[in-house]
Amino acid sequence: MAEPEMQGGESDGVANALVDAWSAVRAGLRRDCGARTFDHWLKPIMLGRYRAEDRTVEMVLPSPFMARWVESHFAERLALAWRTHAPEVRAVEIVAADSDSPAVYSAEMEARSDADADIAPAIEDSVAATEASTLDPRFTFENFVIGESNALACRAARTLSEGDVTFNPLFIHGGTGQGKTHLMHAIGHAFKARHPKANVVYMSAEKFMVEFVSAMRARDTLGFKTRLRSADLLMIDDVQFIAGKGSTQEEFLHTVNEIMASGRRLVIGADRSPQALDGVEGRILSRLAMGLVADIKPADHALRLEILQRRVAASSAEIPEDVVQFLAQKITTNIRELEGALNRVIAYSMLNARAIELPFVQEVLAEVLQASQRRVTIDDIQRRVCTHFDVRHNDLLSARRSRAIARPRQIAMYLAKRLTPRSLPEIGRKFGGRDHTTVIHAVRQIEKLRAADTEIDNDVRTLLRMLEG
Repeated sequence: MAEPEMQGGESDGVANALVDAWSAVRAGLRRDCGARTFDHWLKPIMLGRYRAEDRTVEMVLPSPFMARWVESHFAERLALAWRTHAPEVRAVEIVAADSDSPAVYSAEMEARSDADADIAPAIEDSVAATEASTLDPRFTFENFVIGESNALACRAARTLSEGDVTFNPLFIHGGTGQGKTHLMHAIGHAFKARHPKANVVYMSAEKFMVEFVSAMRARDTLGFKTRLRSADLLMIDDVQFIAGKGSTQEEFLHTVNEIMASGRRLVIGADRSPQALDGVEGRILSRLAMGLVADIKPADHALRLEILQRRVAASSAEIPEDVVQFLAQKITTNIRELEGALNRVIAYSMLNARAIELPFVQEVLAEVLQASQRRVTIDDIQRRVCTHFDVRHNDLLSARRSRAIARPRQIAMYLAKRLTPRSLPEIGRKFGGRDHTTVIHAVRQIEKLRAADTEIDNDVRTLLRMLEG
């Protein structure tokens, strides 16, 4: 692994801390994404340089193709993982090794990079197909902690997985990190246990779209349709990602109709209710709302406390009760961040050989605690940008390309990627339904301009202070 290059006189201590954090990030990605996905796409990532002036760490991949793929599929997850394990890092930039990054990679990776252009479509098909049928072994009903906020969704999930049901589909919705995906994987495990020969397919809506487009390019849509429509249990997660995708929505509708007409089980996950899915056709929404719609509300204090107590009991760390109570009270955004905060405390305790006590926890989680007090939204960013540049909100969403409109729009997209956990497609949709590649271009353009144009850099710094203050 290459040592990260420090700019502006960064000390060896910071470099060592980043290397340690990167090891923890890699371990978490392998655990969360599964061995196959990690080995093919994430294992080749090398730690590049750290830019102290904007607190950005570079993630370097062997080829432009792999860099683009990881950027569109894992950028948000990488950024959140870095923020969890290294509070000094505020942003992640994914680049190819042919840039001027100093990261080093093996000859094996270099050879693999040369072949990327030829095998890219086959790789994407293979990865999508593998992930579609993979259930995470960690996510079962046995380790799902039930509380008032998720009891209905959990009962519905168990009922669907264990016996005949009068509702189909099951639509589970809730905010990021509240347990939707956990429940969907748990349904798959329980259903497989009762029906070992059943064909269970789980995939995200984004993977559905990628596979469908790849199948059309390969002129093999029949194989794609057959595999999904022959599922005894089909589960599509994060269905909000098909918003605005016309051909994908058409195919999704046909798949839903086929599964439901044949009496097989369908489970859909989303971050909001069917009625709130903007950009999704009414025909789809009416079918998704035909069955049982179960929401998962944010976890209350009692549920957060029980989750932490279970995780502590399963670990070998010695964590006082006042620390557990403190975490349950302060980390209220979602369960994923709550567990991430606990993991971070345990990791820092081991790396620094320090006891887990309240002052230590407050020190380690200083930025996490500050961020949890006030979560910046894309709407907040758009309002601030409109006020600062004296433009209308509708201008940011419009197709107008004059510099007086386009530059504030690009700055708003840049800030949205930097300050929010929203994915690139989600950011694009909030700016008039733009494609995620437009967001990537905007972010890179503002990064270049900040380095070359003092006025733009001052504008961005001012907006950052206002939004983070």
